[in-house]
Amino acid sequence: MLSDLTSGYNVARNIYLQAGLQDLCGFTESEIAAALSQVARDCQFPPERAAEALMMMRTFYNGYRFNPDVEPPVYNPTLAIYFMQEFQQDCRYPSSMLDSNLAMDRGKIAYIASLPHGGQMILDAVNADPPIVLPALSDRFGVEDMLTAVKDAPFMASFLYYFGVLTFAGRISTGELILSIPNVVVRRLYVERIQDLLLLNRQMLDEGRPPARTLWQHGDLGSLCAFIEQRYFKVFANRDYRWANELTVKTVFLTLLFNDIAYIVDSEPTLERTYADLTLIVRPEMRQYQLLDILFEFKYVALADAGLTGEQARALSAAEVQALAPIQARLAEARARLQGYRQVLQQRYGERLRLRSYAIVSLGFDRLAWEEV
Repeated sequence: MLSDLTSGYNVARNIYLQAGLQDLCGFTESEIAAALSQVARDCQFPPERAAEALMMMRTFYNGYRFNPDVEPPVYNPTLAIYFMQEFQQDCRYPSSMLDSNLAMDRGKIAYIASLPHGGQMILDAVNADPPIVLPALSDRFGVEDMLTAVKDAPFMASFLYYFGVLTFAGRISTGELILSIPNVVVRRLYVERIQDLLLLNRQMLDEGRPPARTLWQHGDLGSLCAFIEQRYFKVFANRDYRWANELTVKTVFLTLLFNDIAYIVDSEPTLERTYADLTLIVRPEMRQYQLLDILFEFKYVALADAGLTGEQARALSAAEVQALAPIQARLAEARARLQGYRQVLQQRYGERLRLRSYAIVSLGFDRLAWEEV
């Protein structure tokens, strides 16, 4: 902006992408761990509580890289200080992991979503399949550029990077840059924007909360699947996003179930070098309440592969949908994956885990078949 409006600022040199300055504007994990240990001692907590707090902060606030070829990532300082002030003052974690000072970042995501193909960029960022890839960051966002330049994918991805809601995630085999969402607290901002993109109105989100609560508390998935079939799937008849597969189904469930007050919600979490579709792990301080840990594996069957039209699929009973050969095949694949994911999660969290896991297959965007594994 300054280089557009004044006559001399173009002599400045940007240094924030230099490898040696990776940790200049963020906290390292060792710095965070030292501070949390001190707070835990002041609160007379055992050392395990400091380790638990570090796990929470790593999940919600870590992940920023200012150079694509430098590890490890750093923690967002605004969010880190917000968390530690709450932890020190009250000897408990903040209920909301998002500091209101960063809530303005919603506006950056909303701006991109308003551009042509910007909604697809937001969806691609959340799903990361395929990853967001670009040859180089754009480096001009002056007045003229913002008003007249073509807002293509490199422009949109670079804009989100500079405002901290995407970050470097390495390179692909050809050397191009990969950008990804840095952590769970930023993912929340994307999910909120996707809710606005996909849901007809906020009333639908309100209507989806009771069946979501039934799943969180009692493990009953039926009412949520019925709501999605009867209300949410109708949205996709009027949308032109390019994917029609299990990623779409995952996005539907993510927008209805995202709850970072009670859960660590992770899309595609790494589990022993494999990836589960979606996990909801109860936050440590929320385990005193009636909440279940939940694991999903999603599959998709196109209507053509089942030899059905949408009208024919909607006319089937739940048992008939479940009995379709393509549905049974996908359910078997999901069951096999879930068994491995369950073992990893049980090893990671131990006896405190109250895990319920579900295989879900979508038949087009008309019907759902599911079973608990």
